[in-house]
Amino acid sequence: MFDQNKKFKFNPDLSSVLSNHISRYSLVRATAKRAREISEEAEEDGIILVEKPVSIALDEILNNKYEIVEPDEIKDL
Repeated sequence: MFDQNKKFKFNPDLSSVLSNHISRYSLVRATAKRAREISEEAEEDGIILVEKPVSIALDEILNNKYEIVEPDEIKDL
């Protein structure tokens, strides 16, 4: 489920994610939502996370494990 031995970047390059017309707001919301899911799953399974859920979530989004879909109305803002 989670790779506890993986090293996370503290300042990842977000240009690849934001270049697809994804707003920073959507990125933050998606990361927070996924981090909550990770935290809840770990708690239910009795897993103690070594890395913070936000770091895991951001890494998953940057590695295209999750896709952020924005409504058309906000894509061009």
